[in-house]
Amino acid sequence: MPAAIVGREGPLAGQRFPISDAPITFGRKDDNNVVIASGRASRYHAQVLRESGEYVLRDRGSRNGTLVNGDRVTSHVLQQGDLITIGDETFRFEAFGEMETVMDAPLLRAFTKSAAQADPGPVLNVTVSGGGPVGLSFALLLEHLMGPRVSVTIYDGRWTQDGSRVVWKSEKEGNIRRQQVVTVQSRQYLNLPEGVQERLFTTGSYTEMWPTGPDSIRGYGPRNIRIAYIEDTLLEMANERPGRIRLVPAGFYPTEHHETVVKDHVLAICEGGRSGTRDYFTHKFGNADKSIYSLDGLHIQDVVLGLRVKSELSDPMTVLLTVAQNRFLLNALRGEGFLNMRLTDEEAKEVIGIDPVRHVFTECIASRPCLMGRSEQGEFHCSTHSTLFLPALIKSSALWKRVMEGLALFGVKEENLSAVTAFRLDMVQRPRFTAQLYSATSSTPGTYGFLLGDAANAIHFWPGRGLNSGLASAISLARALNRAWRGRPFRDADFLRHEAAMSMLQYRHKSRAWKAMVTTDEHGVTCAIKDKIVQGIEEGLADADKEADIEALMERLRQIRSRLAPRIPGMPDDETLDAHLRRLRGETLRTLLVSGAWETLIVGGEEVDIDIFDQDPPTAPQPEPAPPPAPARAEERHEHTRLIARGSSDSISPG
Repeated sequence: MPAAIVGREGPLAGQRFPISDAPITFGRKDDNNVVIASGRASRYHAQVLRESGEYVLRDRGSRNGTLVNGDRVTSHVLQQGDLITIGDETFRFEAFGEMETVMDAPLLRAFTKSAAQADPGPVLNVTVSGGGPVGLSFALLLEHLMGPRVSVTIYDGRWTQDGSRVVWKSEKEGNIRRQQVVTVQSRQYLNLPEGVQERLFTTGSYTEMWPTGPDSIRGYGPRNIRIAYIEDTLLEMANERPGRIRLVPAGFYPTEHHETVVKDHVLAICEGGRSGTRDYFTHKFGNADKSIYSLDGLHIQDVVLGLRVKSELSDPMTVLLTVAQNRFLLNALRGEGFLNMRLTDEEAKEVIGIDPVRHVFTECIASRPCLMGRSEQGEFHCSTHSTLFLPALIKSSALWKRVMEGLALFGVKEENLSAVTAFRLDMVQRPRFTAQLYSATSSTPGTYGFLLGDAANAIHFWPGRGLNSGLASAISLARALNRAWRGRPFRDADFLRHEAAMSMLQYRHKSRAWKAMVTTDEHGVTCAIKDKIVQGIEEGLADADKEADIEALMERLRQIRSRLAPRIPGMPDDETLDAHLRRLRGETLRTLLVSGAWETLIVGGEEVDIDIFDQDPPTAPQPEPAPPPAPARAEERHEHTRLIARGSSDSISPG
């Protein structure tokens, strides 16, 4: 039987591709011998050819690399049983040849089994604090890349044990699930394992509400999906990997788990913007800088009222109305989602609860934050603290009237407002995202810590980049660990590319987010958007010209519609928009007008491409006599790639 490449994992599992004297090629293009559908495979990815009686696997300059037994290679002499990974396909090299004449079938099967169960070598021990979407996706991607070479333990106090499985606690157990809808960009979700993509994006689990943009790759657009669904799916998949991913339904506390951390190689901190673990290790990561996101020495902070709603408007119309102003943002899945309302400082003071028994005020909704669901009596009740949302009890309050106007703007009936919450948004500049927490000793391997997700970069909700930034950071770190792990203590140099990627993400996403918090007045002076909303309210209460405001808003809507219509079919016409605006009060119209439209043109542009950090720098070329012009130009291209991989400031564009 001739030597062959045999599919082991993936769509080509079980298929056999014999190797003759001609090379056998792998890639996405149809003219390859082995066509791989995975988006992580290059068009012409790799080839196997016979040289001097041996079979040699060569990577053909692929973007995501070729792995043999878990190690990335550019050229490798294949041995019996070698496992080749390309994209999301795994193949096995079989070269029985003369062995078939001396081995009977049972012995041959035993040989094959023992080769497949060979010792994977030193295991990378990873602890993850925080099992939200970022922590879980990081663990699943790391397990996908490294297989038996990694062991991951995830801690999260929002989980509980249910038989042999770990599940999310219920609301009665004090866990308020996040039902917000997030927009995940294709640049991120296409870099997750294909198995994760298939489980996440089942029919009916997502919509494509927003148009494609700079963060859309390979022809795939952004997808709206509920956070709770992401969390459920990823936790379910982690439960299915008990041998490599251990789930601990308990909070992670650095003091209590010190002995665990010092014996592990990695601590990934994914607890969110208020991470206690990050704060515990502040002396390692450095103090955050608030000044860059301040005006006149005052750190800018936005308070947002989150309204769980069901809109009756079409997606194209809600997109148009959202982009046209800066007071409200609706992100929904088939009309159901959260309508976020940016508050003024005075309005934020009204976001309080009241204990109906003790008759005392409480800030549980503003400080926790808590979710207040609607009761049968129509009140908004916090099940954790037994408080009621005060503005909803005082129907005549200015804040509640403005909430009702927001519902009218997005076609939400009052009975379709089912819950209220609030959250504060502010940003800081973090000096670093990677730090050696503990040095290696004779009995400990040396522990590196990493900030991921909101623990690294809490992003303003208006640009909608929080989860995308978190996924990008998880993808970058998983690849860095897979690339660097060789069974020895890590070095700072192992994470140069990851740290560069994190710095780029911080610069790109936070510079964009800052534009969602501030604007310029008629004199070109920078001011907070929430202060412009104050101006709009005051002018609207004074003597605003409703007809003039409607016409000004209509002109803004027409301009935005003309820009979005080629990418979003079904935009409303002028008559529909005009009739819709006339249902609103003059104060609301003036506030929408003065708040300004989304700065989509300013915050648009090139996005951070994590893939550029996943390229191995080329080895130094051997001197050749009289090199022809073509290889010389190729060498120049390799030099540019090398600069990018090293994070050279000359070769990184902030976008």
